[in-house]
Amino acid sequence: MSLKTNNKEHMNTKKNYHNKNHSEPNDTLIYALGGLGEVGKNMYCLEHDNEICIIDCGVLFPGDDLLGVDYVIPDYHHLIRVNKKNKVLVITHGHEDHIGGIPFLLKQVKIDAIYAPRFAKALISKKLSEHKGLENTKIIEINEDSRVKTKYFTVGFFNTIHSIPDSLGVLITTPNGSVVHTGDFKFDLTPVGTNADYQKMAYIGALRPDLLLSDSTNSGVEGFSISEKKVASEILEIMHNTKKRLIVATFASNVHRVAQIIEAATKCNRKVIVFGRSMENIVNIGRQMGTIHIKDSDLLAPEDLSFVPDSRICIICTGSQGEPLAALSRIASGTHRFIHLKPGDTIVFSSNPIPGNATSVNKVVDKLFRSGATVLTKSVFTNLHTTGHASKEEQKLMIQLIQPKYFMPIHGEYKMLMQHRQTACETGIPKENIFVCANGDILILRNHEIIQSDWRYQGDDIYVDGNDISGLSTAVLKDRKILADNGLVAVILAIDSKENKILMRPVIVSRGFVFIKDSQSLIKEAEFIVHNSLLEKMKEKTTFSEIKNCVRSTLEPFLYKKTHRNPIVIPVIINSKKTMEELAQARKARNWPNK
Repeated sequence: MSLKTNNKEHMNTKKNYHNKNHSEPNDTLIYALGGLGEVGKNMYCLEHDNEICIIDCGVLFPGDDLLGVDYVIPDYHHLIRVNKKNKVLVITHGHEDHIGGIPFLLKQVKIDAIYAPRFAKALISKKLSEHKGLENTKIIEINEDSRVKTKYFTVGFFNTIHSIPDSLGVLITTPNGSVVHTGDFKFDLTPVGTNADYQKMAYIGALRPDLLLSDSTNSGVEGFSISEKKVASEILEIMHNTKKRLIVATFASNVHRVAQIIEAATKCNRKVIVFGRSMENIVNIGRQMGTIHIKDSDLLAPEDLSFVPDSRICIICTGSQGEPLAALSRIASGTHRFIHLKPGDTIVFSSNPIPGNATSVNKVVDKLFRSGATVLTKSVFTNLHTTGHASKEEQKLMIQLIQPKYFMPIHGEYKMLMQHRQTACETGIPKENIFVCANGDILILRNHEIIQSDWRYQGDDIYVDGNDISGLSTAVLKDRKILADNGLVAVILAIDSKENKILMRPVIVSRGFVFIKDSQSLIKEAEFIVHNSLLEKMKEKTTFSEIKNCVRSTLEPFLYKKTHRNPIVIPVIINSKKTMEELAQARKARNWPNK
C-alpha cells in the first residue's frame, strides 16, 4: 500500500513538473530570436495563442572571421513555421541593430502591420525602397501617446533618451500579465531632443509590471554617462579654436551628435560638407524630419571645396571605426576623390572604438598624424563622445522606476547580461526572479508568474551574402577561411572516358598557395604523383566522382607533407580530345614535358 502511494505521489509530482515547464494553451510565451549574448540583431517576441508581437528586427554586423558576409540576421525558422499566426512588428527606434533585418523578415514571414516611431519610419521606408517588392509596405507611425491593440495584446509606449530621435520604451499587456521593454536607453538630465518620460515610467512602476526586459550594453560601466550637451559644448569650443579645415568623424546613426556638429559649424560660420553614404542619408532624412537644421546655402558640394577658405570648412564623415572603405580611411590613405589632407587640418573622432576595432582605428590615426594633421580623440581630458546606452547607475534607476517582479537582461554579450543581473540583485530583485537567457530560450508567463521552459526554439545565426536571405552554410565559411589561409590548387585532367585512359599528364594551377616561380619542382612532382595514382586507378572502369576523390586523396597529403598547408584541391575533368590538344599546346609553350 505504501509503495503504491509513493508511486502515485511520484507520478503527480512528475505531471506537475511537466505542466510547470511546458506551455499550456493559455500561456504567453516570451523569447528572443536575437540580441542575447551579442550586441546586435535584436528581436524579441511575445506569443499568445494565434498572435505574436515582435519587438524590433535588427542585424548584426559581421566580424573579420566571417569572410564575405554582409549581415548576420536571426533565424526566422520558428516564425516561418507558424506563418499562419497573426503577427505585428513594433519598432523601438531606427538603429540598424533594431531595423536592419526588416527586409529579410518581410520576404519570408507574413507581418500584418509594422508600427514605428517617426524617424525610424523614415529610415525603414528608405531601406524598403531599395528592395524590389517591398516599396509599398505599410508602416504605421507611433509616438508616446499611441496604443496598438490586438486580440490578446495591448501595446503602449513611453519616451526614452538615446542617440537617435524618437526612441521609445514599450509596455505590453497580455492575458497573463504585463511586460516592459526599455528599448535602448540612457538617462540624461540635460538632453538634446525629447526628454525621457519619468512620470509615465513611474506610473508603470506603480502598476507593478510582471517582467522588465532592459538594455545591458553598458552594464560594466560605473556611474552615469556624460550628457550629450557636454559633448556639444566641447565640439563648439574646438570649432572656435581651429583655424584651418576641421574634419569630424562619428557614427552616422548618432543623429543627435550629427545635428550638434552641424549646429556648431553654422555658429562658427563654417560651411558643411558630408561624406559617406550612410551619413548623407541620415542628414537628408534628419533635415526632412526637422531634427537637423541647416540651410542649403550652408551646405557645400564637393566641387565647391577648392573655392572656400579652409577656415570656413567643416567636413563630417563616416569612418570613426577605421572601416577600410569608409570616407575617413580613404582620406587617411590619400585615395579619396575630393579630399586630400594638408598640414594643419584637424581631425576629431567623436566616438569610441567598438571592441575589436581599436587596431583599425589606431592605423587610421597613425596615417592621419603622418600627413601632418592634428588628431583629437576622446580621453580623460576631452568629452568628445558619450554613449547612447545606460551605465550601471542609470540601469538601477530604470529598475527602481519600473519596479518589476521579474527581470530579464537583454541587448548584450553574456558578460554584460551577467553584470546587469548583479545590478538587478543590488536593487532588491531576488536572484531566482532574474533570467539570463540565450536566443531561443522560452519564458512562460502564466497568471503573473514567470517559468523558464525546458525546451527552446532555434536561435541560430543566418549569414547574408548581398541580399541573399537563404543564408550561407558553415561549409561555405569554412571554405572561405581555408582559401584565405591556404589558397587553392586546381588539377586539370584530360581523359577519354570511352577508352578509359588519361590523354596527358595532369596540369596543376595554384592561386594563393605557393609562389609558382619558386615552386616549379614541387608542382612537377605533384603532377607526377597524381598522374601515377590515376594510371593505377584507371586500369579498371571508374567514375568521375572516384577520379576526383583519387586526386584529392593523393594530392592533399603530399602537399601538406611538403608545405604544412592544406589548400582547397579542385579536380577539373575535361573529357574532350580537342581541349586536350589545346592544353598540350599550352604545356608546350610552358616547356613542360608531356611524360
